[in-house]
Amino acid sequence: MRHAVVSWTRRLTLTAAAASALLGLASAAHAAKTELLVYSALEADQIKAYKTAFEKSHPEIELKFVRDSTGIITARLLAEKANPQADVIWGVAATSLMLLEKQGMLQPYAPKNLAKVRPNMRDPQATPAWVGMDLWSSAVCFNTVEGQKRKLSEPASWADLTRPEYKGAITMPHPASSGTGYLMVAAWLQIMGEEKGWAYMDALHQNVGVYTHSGSKPCRQAGAGEFPVGLSFEYRASKTKKEGAPISIIFPKEGLGWDVEATAIMKSSKKQDAAKLLADWSVTPEANKLYAANFAVLALPEAQEKLEFIPANLESLLAKNDFNWAAANRERILAEWSRRYEAKAEKK
Repeated sequence: MRHAVVSWTRRLTLTAAAASALLGLASAAHAAKTELLVYSALEADQIKAYKTAFEKSHPEIELKFVRDSTGIITARLLAEKANPQADVIWGVAATSLMLLEKQGMLQPYAPKNLAKVRPNMRDPQATPAWVGMDLWSSAVCFNTVEGQKRKLSEPASWADLTRPEYKGAITMPHPASSGTGYLMVAAWLQIMGEEKGWAYMDALHQNVGVYTHSGSKPCRQAGAGEFPVGLSFEYRASKTKKEGAPISIIFPKEGLGWDVEATAIMKSSKKQDAAKLLADWSVTPEANKLYAANFAVLALPEAQEKLEFIPANLESLLAKNDFNWAAANRERILAEWSRRYEAKAEKK
């Protein structure tokens, strides 16, 4: 009997030791993962799929996201210049990354698949500071039910939105907070010239009910009938319509503002090897196929697909866009915009 008790006790001790060892191994495996802090303006409903796919390809790396609108993420990165927190920037406007590059905050790196990336969707330097993922463009969401109730005609152009019938009926993203808002403003100033561009925005301002701090929100508001007209971008417009909102998606005939979502490595990151793996993966066919579910124009053209509700000729509708000009003049343009129109901005 005593022998049996001793034997049972020994087995229990061995089992406990084995369990403890397994827990130790699991803990060590978890601890061995490299955590990358990613600053991003990707839509919240896109991040999960991108994160899951990357971590499946690189189980040794875990991505932690800080996500906000483009302008807010850009301002945060600049504010943290003396003590940077992010390792990688993934899904932020190229024009914002150009500001960070000018401040010496980015680590140039040539991802493995760089040769296949569109020339106009990457930093032109031989070793680029940023590399594009996809392109997003402005679009107008028009609620057909509310439009009928208010006897509003469906707009076809940016100029149409200044007609008196739209007074108080329009919502638009704030260009300091939203990359979508800024790409619209930069496009109008380039399409029309600065004098006529500001005159256009003065007239548009008379019809705007509120400037939101999100590029998606105006289309959501239009979809919900809060405002008949929401100035937004094609991904959110397409998604809102797919979800059943009674909207028409309009691509104004004068030309669409656009920017490139891009990836960059922070020079300050102590995890350069892991950061380079994310930069490599961001321009793989696998990654681009995920982007293709959301955007019509990709860094790797072979991965593009026709999207529902987005015209096949979207690229031909894009306005000429001088990225260098848009980045270099951003601070001046936003200061002037705020001086003229800030009174209608929603509270943060």
